[in-house]
Amino acid sequence: GGSVATVASSSPGVAAVATVPPGKGGARAGTAGSLPGAGLLGTGGPLCLSQPWGFAVMLGHKVGGGVVVEDQPDVSAVLSAYNQQGDPTLYEEYYSGLKNFIECSLDCHRAELSQLFYPLFVHMYLELVYNQHESEAKSFFERFHGDQECYYQDDLRVLSSLTKKEHMKGNETMLDFRTSKFVLRISRDSYQLLKRHLQEKQNNQIWNIVQEHLYIDIFDGMPRSKQQIDAMVGSLAGEAKREANKAKVFFGLLKEPEFDVPLDDEDEEGENEEGKPKKKKPKKDSVGSKSKKQDPNAPPQNRIPLPELKDSDKLDKVMNMKEAARRVRLGPECLPSICFYTFLNAYQGLTAVDITDDSSMIVGGFADSTVRVWSVTPKKLRSVKTAADLSLIDKESDDVLERIMDEKTASELKILYGHSGPVYGTSFSPDRNYLLSCSEDGTVRLWSLQTFTCLVGYKGHNYPVWDTQFSPYGYYFVSGGHDRVARLWATDHYQPLRIFAGHLADVTCTRFHPNSNYIATGSADRTIRLWDVLNGNCVRIFTGHKGPIHSLAFSPNGRFLATGATDGRVLLWDIGHGLMVGELKGHTDTIYALRFSRDGEILASGSMDNTVRLWDAVKAFEDLETDDFTTATGHINLPENSQDLLLGTYMTKSTPVVHLHFTRRNLLLAAGAYSSQ
Repeated sequence: GGSVATVASSSPGVAAVATVPPGKGGARAGTAGSLPGAGLLGTGGPLCLSQPWGFAVMLGHKVGGGVVVEDQPDVSAVLSAYNQQGDPTLYEEYYSGLKNFIECSLDCHRAELSQLFYPLFVHMYLELVYNQHESEAKSFFERFHGDQECYYQDDLRVLSSLTKKEHMKGNETMLDFRTSKFVLRISRDSYQLLKRHLQEKQNNQIWNIVQEHLYIDIFDGMPRSKQQIDAMVGSLAGEAKREANKAKVFFGLLKEPEFDVPLDDEDEEGENEEGKPKKKKPKKDSVGSKSKKQDPNAPPQNRIPLPELKDSDKLDKVMNMKEAARRVRLGPECLPSICFYTFLNAYQGLTAVDITDDSSMIVGGFADSTVRVWSVTPKKLRSVKTAADLSLIDKESDDVLERIMDEKTASELKILYGHSGPVYGTSFSPDRNYLLSCSEDGTVRLWSLQTFTCLVGYKGHNYPVWDTQFSPYGYYFVSGGHDRVARLWATDHYQPLRIFAGHLADVTCTRFHPNSNYIATGSADRTIRLWDVLNGNCVRIFTGHKGPIHSLAFSPNGRFLATGATDGRVLLWDIGHGLMVGELKGHTDTIYALRFSRDGEILASGSMDNTVRLWDAVKAFEDLETDDFTTATGHINLPENSQDLLLGTYMTKSTPVVHLHFTRRNLLLAAGAYSSQ
């Protein structure tokens, strides 16, 4: 694993707003007001804001090397960027002059240049506040804030509470504006038009802000249409620079280890035996024969060290292959049955759910800080016998795994106590021996499913940890939290192996790529990033969601990523080309769960709107336009075909959907807690 943690932060940050992720069933919302002000990059001063929500303006260091030493800039030096002020009384005139110019420009340029409105508005307002022109700032804000795009409303609400220079100095909000650049992607023609206009008008104030605070990514070719721009904007830092998505990503799958499958007919009895642990989703097309060839897009087999297969894992792979042989082939004509696990009377507040890969156990994380594990097969959960009893067992007997279990402890529910705050994420290990949970108390805990006790508490995040997940190969796991970074851990290390820094707000969800070489993180800064486990680099930045991201799912072939957010949209991404390739509209509330069927034919999404929706994933990803031109310019043309792709909508009575899981035979399991509104 290597124990050197490198921090790589490649993003230019931006002045903007991080709000705490909206409540999973209300539990998260409660933590917002109580969070301390200083985040990972904070100056340590408390937040002096009149608002109850956690707030911070973000930064990202531009760094050449891999390791970043976070130096704390002197706040007054940081703010000096705002010294070069113009005449405060003319700010409204400058802004409305530019606004008239853009609104009167040709249609083809207008959409592109309109992207300037929001970042200019923010910086001009902050410049007025910094230079203590409070009344001008107030009138500037009141006059123009209504013109901004609706998806910036939350940011503007926080901005409106910054009305005095002291507000800017007294906390970490103003951290590092010299390197905070809002990224805009504009065609050369539109850019020339803007430059000419500002220079003719001698409008230096706006030109200074453009130079100082914006990063304009200029491309040659046709300007983009309003639809193309709307699809990609909306994040805290504007769009991603084009080169952010140019690095090569090995999105192929690793070759499955080869071993003989004993063919026998006694499959019926003893399916899902406890003594046969298994790997999470051996990602393969139907049966083992196909994956003998090395996938050309796959990483080298030994690119990162993965744990050896134990005998029990091999047994389990065999079980899995037998199950796969009976798997239902899904498609528009053959939709999965859905089995919904409703948590009734969950007055403790259900905040997280996970289901083992073989669908034998389900775990719930609760706001009362407990973790509860249920068996969903007739087989009860049992603990290992005490040491004294174990010493009496014949170690050589065939059923030794059965004999070590203590029948007296058998029950269908085990409650794990240890956290001191709501549990926001849970994850079973692929071999079903361990369980991870992460909590508002800042820790990730590893529990044994043999003894149902806590083995380790991993402390690295000082703030709430929103999500955690085991690697599909076990051993490694990832966590992400309010401190805006994700961490990669190994179960046998107290310290993280990697720290992934670059998001401008909370990391709200984390997912391993099926080949375990990459990790996707979704954030309240409204972007998704893909990180390379080997070196900690950020290799993709996806912008386009208009709200915090709450769910991620990789397709089983490793080529695509689906993401869901508070904006109720599911976006689809081609990882190799670094492009958005689809948008699924239909949900009316936050999407908390996404899952592809075992062979990737169907994407299921679950939402706070109390529905599960099924989408035709094959059709969504076929005949994609990923030619060189599209990749070079980022001109994406999303088909408006959500209705053709939607295969079904299934309402619950009053249960928000928190988790989805396809069994090995493609039965869809869903879970959530009934809420009596």
